[in-house]
Amino acid sequence: MRIIDRYLTRQILVTALFAITVLTVVLVLGNVFKKLFDQFANPPPDIFFAIIAYVVPFSLTFTIPWGFLTAVLLVFGRMSAENEITALRTSGVSIPRLCVPVALLAVLFASVCAYINLEVAPRAQEKMKNAIFNLATSNPIAVFGNDKIIDVFPGQKIYVEKNDKENIANMIVYVHDKEGNLNEVTVAGSGSLKVKEMPVNGDKQKQLVLSYKDLRYEQVTENTDDPKNRFDRRGIKSGIVASEGELVMSLQALYEKKKKTGGIGMLTVAQLLDDDKPEAAVELNKRLSLALATIAFALLAVPLGITAQRKETSVGFAISLGIAMLYFVILIAADMTRNRPHLHPAMLVWLPNVIFLSIGAYRFAQLAKR
Repeated sequence: MRIIDRYLTRQILVTALFAITVLTVVLVLGNVFKKLFDQFANPPPDIFFAIIAYVVPFSLTFTIPWGFLTAVLLVFGRMSAENEITALRTSGVSIPRLCVPVALLAVLFASVCAYINLEVAPRAQEKMKNAIFNLATSNPIAVFGNDKIIDVFPGQKIYVEKNDKENIANMIVYVHDKEGNLNEVTVAGSGSLKVKEMPVNGDKQKQLVLSYKDLRYEQVTENTDDPKNRFDRRGIKSGIVASEGELVMSLQALYEKKKKTGGIGMLTVAQLLDDDKPEAAVELNKRLSLALATIAFALLAVPLGITAQRKETSVGFAISLGIAMLYFVILIAADMTRNRPHLHPAMLVWLPNVIFLSIGAYRFAQLAKR
């Protein structure tokens, strides 16, 4: 029996690690390109690889359960298709005894996933945010990509058609008030960026100075015809036309904005336990629920893989994709109720685990009786 245990452990472990690696690469590349190239024109290589390292732990929170599900489906599907399961049962090996290595591996992967969810991923997200923020403040020209709207600076949105690392061509600068209403619009043919130390309230602070040429300044006034839509295009009035001008953007305001947008997803387990907000309890339960999904997936995948009797990798992956997507959709829907305490969202995030554990236990009991 030890030979069978070692064989099954090796098959599932190798397949799971391969599946986790492939899924993580896909998710990491998607996240990196979304976070970097949507915000920066030419991110430096060191920042690019640093962001990859920081995105990996966050991706593992999803790919570990999903990869383990895929591995169990593939291994048991192949063994069933090649009649290995039938041969083992004929030799007196029951399904529950055969699944002992699966249970041990499920607990192992769930433990690793829980540690990543509770400690590693939140710290990595914080470091990733700091890396992107440091790049935006140390090299602000990198923020201005081609044909993109930059909204990292509080109260301002800037559209840039072209950025050649030194100069910016065809810009539109929108200035909003604290309520988000549009106040000013400046259209410029070209411009350049520099970081300067300028006096602010008696202290010298770093300011981002956008110098532009061939500009047209327009001011948005209140639209009294439609009180519900006080600020719109009908309120734009032509203003000043000038050959050059400057727009000063406070990097200190960017620092303050960063402090206010930490997010509960960046809190470790100790910080979540110290937080009295209901959202903290929901976040903690969601992370634990996602980690224990590995056990729920294992219990469901064993009978599903045996009854499917398919050894094709594509079929096993397609089945795992459908199961994982259903699980994550239910989890996301439950998590969206975190601002509705009457629905008990901290308990609701366990719903997908309860559903999949119940179905898996029923199917597994039926299979064991055969």
